[in-house]
Amino acid sequence: MAVIPVAIAGAPYEVRIGSGLLAGLVEQCRGKLRKRRVQIVTDAHVHAAWGAVVEHALHEGGHEAAWRIVPAGEASKSWEQLAATVDWLLAEEVERGDHILALGGGVIGDLTGFAAAILKRGCQFIQLPTTLLAQVDSSVGGKTAINTAAGKNLVGAFHQPALVLADLAVLDTLPRRELLAGYAEVVKYGLLGDAEFFGWCDANGAAMLDGDPALREYAVAHSVAAKARIVAADERETKGLRALLNLGHTFGHALEAQCGFSDRLLHGEAVALGMVLAARFSATRGLLPRASADHIARHFAELGMVSEVAALGLNCDGQTLTRHMLHDKKMDAGTLPFVLLRGLGEAFLARDVALDEVAAFLDAELAR
Repeated sequence: MAVIPVAIAGAPYEVRIGSGLLAGLVEQCRGKLRKRRVQIVTDAHVHAAWGAVVEHALHEGGHEAAWRIVPAGEASKSWEQLAATVDWLLAEEVERGDHILALGGGVIGDLTGFAAAILKRGCQFIQLPTTLLAQVDSSVGGKTAINTAAGKNLVGAFHQPALVLADLAVLDTLPRRELLAGYAEVVKYGLLGDAEFFGWCDANGAAMLDGDPALREYAVAHSVAAKARIVAADERETKGLRALLNLGHTFGHALEAQCGFSDRLLHGEAVALGMVLAARFSATRGLLPRASADHIARHFAELGMVSEVAALGLNCDGQTLTRHMLHDKKMDAGTLPFVLLRGLGEAFLARDVALDEVAAFLDAELAR
């Protein structure tokens, strides 16, 4: 088992990475499950795959599982599900010192974490991420949120988990599409600041996705360690460092919004396309060699991921997509900073990008 410390001032915790952690849940959560009854938020798909394992682990440890099961998918990050989850936790008489379990991918982690953040002005929660994307990215760092009609993750709170247990065994039950979506966030850590790790992805990404256990543990541990360093240095994204983790996200969130935050485009798929677009836009500005941008697109394409935005058939233009960007959380005094690239592993925050320039670029990409 790999153990990665997340050194948040005043709220440090560990990310534990290994196989069988859900089966050993009570031992892993020693000292945190104070009552017999343990509240767990999950979705229908995850409950079908892993609910029995978690329930058995709790029962063997002298606990009883209380389940809230929401529909699978991005649509559950909503006001309605947030309110229903908070009401359920209140009915369960959850106290501040209790630990709610978030068993699922990024949607469940975000929904449960936000509910915990606002319940009684802050309750504890534990992340049990069941997707590759959640294990390497969304379960770490304390960003919790729901989506609204105006855009993705616009209502939320910074609220750190008390513990993250990334059980690599769950990846064996993930559909290939979900694995690939999570892999986009793995690649992101190479592109934003670690060219050597991007090279590792080039050499080992396919075998890791195909199930090599040692490669999977390395990919998750290396990604979590990279994010932990950034989050510890800039927890609330006030210094510009944590903003680099948004590589691909400004473009990607606009694509997700245009797709109605639906299964038509998974978040990780949008991030992969967003990184391709960020690289090509950087090349258009003369910042990045075109060959490097092509390298990124080819890397995703060779693994079977969509690497051309035109392939989505969005039936929109660049102005439509940039209008979605106007609601981006990172807007500052009317300016939207973009994470761009000067090289593979050399990301930076550009604050001189006009949305008209982005719209013209997107028009060209949509017509490719």
